[in-house]
Amino acid sequence: MIISSQLTRLSLAGLFVGLSLAANARSQPEQASAEIRRTSFGVPHIRAQDERGLGYGIGYAYAQDNLCLLANEIVTVNGQRSRYFGPDLFTVEERENLVSDLFFKWLNTPEAVNGFWQAQPPDVRELMEGYVAGYNRSLTERREQGLPAQCQGDWVRDISTTDLVKLTRRLLVEGGVGQFAEALAGATPPATLAGHAGNQRSYQLAAARIQRFALDRGSNAVAVGSDRSFNGRGMLLANPHFPWVGGMRFYQMHLTIPGKLDVMGAALPGLPLINIGFNQHLAWTHTVDSSKHFTLYRLQLDPKDSTRYTVDGKSLPMHKQTLTVDVKQSDGTVKAISQVVYSSQFGPIVQWPGKLDWNNQYAYSLRDANLENDRVLTQWYAMNRAGSLEAFQDSVHAIQGIPWVNTLAADDKGQTLYMNLSVVPNVSAEKLAQCSDPRISLQMIVLDGSNSACAWDIDPQAAQKGIYAADKLPQLLRKDFVQHSNDSAWMANPSQPLTGFSPLISQDSQPLGLRSRFALDRLNTLTKAGTLGAADLQHMVMDDQVYQAAQVMPDLLQFCAADLGADAQTLAPLCAGLKAWDRKANLDSGLGFVHFQNVMASLEQASAIWRVAFDAKDPQHTPRGLAIDRPPVAQALRQAMLASVEQVKSSGLTQDSRWGDIQVVSSGGQQTPIHGGPGTLGVYNAIQSVPRSDGKREVVSGTSYLQVVTFDEKGPQAKGLLAFSLSSDPTSRYSRDQTEAFSSKQLSVLPFTEQQIKADPQYQARTIREQDKKAGKVVAQ
Repeated sequence: MIISSQLTRLSLAGLFVGLSLAANARSQPEQASAEIRRTSFGVPHIRAQDERGLGYGIGYAYAQDNLCLLANEIVTVNGQRSRYFGPDLFTVEERENLVSDLFFKWLNTPEAVNGFWQAQPPDVRELMEGYVAGYNRSLTERREQGLPAQCQGDWVRDISTTDLVKLTRRLLVEGGVGQFAEALAGATPPATLAGHAGNQRSYQLAAARIQRFALDRGSNAVAVGSDRSFNGRGMLLANPHFPWVGGMRFYQMHLTIPGKLDVMGAALPGLPLINIGFNQHLAWTHTVDSSKHFTLYRLQLDPKDSTRYTVDGKSLPMHKQTLTVDVKQSDGTVKAISQVVYSSQFGPIVQWPGKLDWNNQYAYSLRDANLENDRVLTQWYAMNRAGSLEAFQDSVHAIQGIPWVNTLAADDKGQTLYMNLSVVPNVSAEKLAQCSDPRISLQMIVLDGSNSACAWDIDPQAAQKGIYAADKLPQLLRKDFVQHSNDSAWMANPSQPLTGFSPLISQDSQPLGLRSRFALDRLNTLTKAGTLGAADLQHMVMDDQVYQAAQVMPDLLQFCAADLGADAQTLAPLCAGLKAWDRKANLDSGLGFVHFQNVMASLEQASAIWRVAFDAKDPQHTPRGLAIDRPPVAQALRQAMLASVEQVKSSGLTQDSRWGDIQVVSSGGQQTPIHGGPGTLGVYNAIQSVPRSDGKREVVSGTSYLQVVTFDEKGPQAKGLLAFSLSSDPTSRYSRDQTEAFSSKQLSVLPFTEQQIKADPQYQARTIREQDKKAGKVVAQ
């Protein structure tokens, strides 16, 4: 349903045609140029007269700060890790190099990459061409100075627009087939299975990665409208939770083409535009959605040949694609290794031992809707330029290029918008009932591949065959608020529940995550006290409240106060820690927080632990309370507490240990304490950290780019930071400065106007031109 008024499709088509003609009519500048002005924390404000110049400045600035990061990702998306680093090492995402290479050789074929490039409008191409030239120039200069220690080698090279396309296609499939790299690379017909046993460790890591996906790539967002804001204008909190390392690490910047574009925010590596940000009239953010972006198909195999499958009784051959990867040998030589990947008409065959087995009767094929999404860059560039919330929404309706995230926005008029308008397979609830096995949960959709009637439906109003049209997806325009924390669309605003959608889009009447419950509770409390201000949104994150503590701590303390028998002495330190704990995830929060995490993680494995079970009529307050009066729950709790005592002891922690002593992030041989904690406990400032051998925990993902935007008569007023800092180079002065600010809970003004930029105490400016002596060459497409 479309809540706001929209431009007609005809007028939108005319608009885009006009823009394309105007772009073609512009004379191609002989040389690109850009002005790069940096303010505090090194944040680049890049200004140019056209897209090529803007891209030139973006690529140059990004390489100054993250040369090694992007060089490493370029090797990855080209399927060359085994060639340079060997097949057995692991990527940042804990994927074996050989598996990674096979996957990207499959994903980024010349035909697919060229097709994506040909689909781009002239302005997007110019942004990408400029980015390539700017990056290559910076690389040339760094080579003369000496490359950083972490990226010295022949794998560091000039890049091309082809590389940027490959990076973009990698981002597209993050929510789909990208999670099945091992299953795709290891799929083998049953007749040859004995000679190709899958690497069990690889599948275990893949399973853990899928489970962690929503945690590593979660998000919070709140948009407040005129009915609730302090000045009657819109307000936005953007709090994406993304990895702190690797190809999903955000980069902060401000982009300007006078008279055409003025936008500030954060972007993913290799993208010459803003993913999350604000402009003169509106601010927006994204949250990873719960929608399905792929479906599996169970293929009925031909009994005579397990590489053939039947559709409507007709036997069809699987397509065979031979992938070749160069692999570095132990003696340093390079050997080419080939492997066949099989596909049906739906997509690649995937094989997951014990889950998706390829035997003589069945095989499984995966269809990812985002493989055909060549509109993603056009989409974000249109959003960057939108002059109103209406134009912003209209662009998403017309282009439908958002891959796997929700969108929330607020404008200077006091409107708020929620859109679950990503690329979703068009499979209705009725079709799902007819074509899927009812014994299989909705966690993974498996359709009947032997019946052509089970193919995705085609809506002529959709931007792509087989996906839902925009007006069939959840969206909400309100003047009080909308919020989201990775649940379904159902409770974006409880006053207007979004219900009745296909389970692939949104599932209502399901338990809410604790971050969503915290947000709704906090917004309700703040509303009772009056209107909301920017500080209120900032405190939602920086308070570091552990929402689940309010639900269960009375029961935990009651359990501690009871007769614990022979375990009383052993559990006394744990109980004392819980009692003293401030119920937050602050740096000075005591050891009770560690025990609380351990206990609740253990209880998640138990059944029927809640005193008040989930009630779809009261999703904001249920489930709650621990049923400690039930013997099985009491026993599970006792065992969880005993295990936590042992774990804390073995980690070398003491009663004086504080959370800031335990959770840290390392850079350049230095450690910075990081507040925040698991989002599964209702910590809005969700931080994912992993155990280290020294008893500490290293941060790997969580709160990344943080922005709080309000509006007044002069335009946007924004504060924020990039939690892991601008540069991934540990020798850079911009590698830890914002991290320390985040540790101290100090958000900074984001300079947007010319006055703010030039008044910044760290202001510096430089103009770069392609004709400059040290300008790098452009690699041909």
